[in-house]
Amino acid sequence: MTRVNAHVAGWLLLLPAVAFLALFTHWPAVATLIDSFHSTPRGRRPAAFVGPDNYAVMIDDPVFWQSVSNNLWFAVGTIPVSIALAILMALWVNDRLAGRTWLRTAYFTPTVLPMIAVANIWLFFYTPQYGLLEQVTGLFGAPSHNWLGTPDTALACVIVVAIWKEAGFFMIFYLAALQQIPPSLAEAAALEGASRGYYLRRIVLPLLMPTTMFVLINAVINAFRMVDHIIVMTRGGPDNATSLLLFYIYEVGFKFWDTAYAAALTMVLVVVLGAVALAQYLFLERRTHYQ
Repeated sequence: MTRVNAHVAGWLLLLPAVAFLALFTHWPAVATLIDSFHSTPRGRRPAAFVGPDNYAVMIDDPVFWQSVSNNLWFAVGTIPVSIALAILMALWVNDRLAGRTWLRTAYFTPTVLPMIAVANIWLFFYTPQYGLLEQVTGLFGAPSHNWLGTPDTALACVIVVAIWKEAGFFMIFYLAALQQIPPSLAEAAALEGASRGYYLRRIVLPLLMPTTMFVLINAVINAFRMVDHIIVMTRGGPDNATSLLLFYIYEVGFKFWDTAYAAALTMVLVVVLGAVALAQYLFLERRTHYQ
């Protein structure tokens, strides 16, 4: 086979994957960008070019800014806690302890549960007067509280559910990374008289940085694409206290049927995620150590 034929054969092998990627990823993004500069078609009235009008409406939309603020707090509350718990759980189940297989299974079980089922389980925990949380706090004489129906606590309750669901998933990546660290490093550190904390801080954590960067990118994406358990647990309430950006896009697009405005909101979400991912690569790449 000549060199030209080899190149042609290679591109032909890539063609199905490239076609699917363009059809289901790139073209929807381009179509959404185009729709964001048009009005929503109504009946026999086709979509008309309106320029940046949808983005101007967005600037004056208080619910949009409330959703952005909620999403930022949601990300701040879920990302560092989920990653820290994942590292702690991975370090624990990586040690030689009795029943570690069952412990790994227990940590990973929330990950394989459907989010709709998880949301319904936690709905029982948060039910006023009868829920598990109410039963526990009642033992200490605390008054009954509507956890999901109060703006001050609703978002925090949703954050707890997300952490419970995601920490076990991130643990699997850290556990795999820990098992790739040569045992000779621990032996050498022990011979040099290094404490376990020093070994963890100066050797283990730097070697986990590639995994941390990967997990961090996924955690950010998860924080901004959360919508299913919001629909089940709060539907964005009370008073938009738990309305996240993707949930607001869902409501605008499928409840209010304003697809053009939903397209503009989607483009903002895409730009935000792209900027965050780029910033992570630029600033974390220097602190990432590859073998």
